[in-house]
Amino acid sequence: MTELKVGDTVPAWRTVADDGREVESAALAGRRYVLYFYPRDDTPGCTREACDFRDSFARLKGAGVEVFGVSTDPVARHKKFKQKHALPFMLLADPEKKLVAAFGAEGSLSTARRMTFLISPDGRVEKIWPRVKVKGHVEEILRALEQTG
Repeated sequence: MTELKVGDTVPAWRTVADDGREVESAALAGRRYVLYFYPRDDTPGCTREACDFRDSFARLKGAGVEVFGVSTDPVARHKKFKQKHALPFMLLADPEKKLVAAFGAEGSLSTARRMTFLISPDGRVEKIWPRVKVKGHVEEILRALEQTG
């Protein structure tokens, strides 16, 4: 299990988004983004977390941050989940758990652990939320963004 720390360079990664397009860390160079890992699409806690990101999406974008949700669910399941809840951000499929392993987000039963990373434009870990509690989590991210500018 990889243990990333604040200040570490993010490992190079590549995976497929809910729309079938490939997304990779190299293409995000120069951009600040949130990578949030969650266990499973369309379960109560994961749905609430995704909808909280959705409901605060304009504020996150206004703070100059892109949002990507990551789970081990396949693209087809992500696509349904995204449509059902009108999620305005990409969901990244990681069924082989490569991204999950690279970020140390392994969970139980072949799922991702609920945790979040804020990545700086220079590709370094800016902040980590290692044990996310869904309620209030997006507000914590927004507060951190206000503090760091």
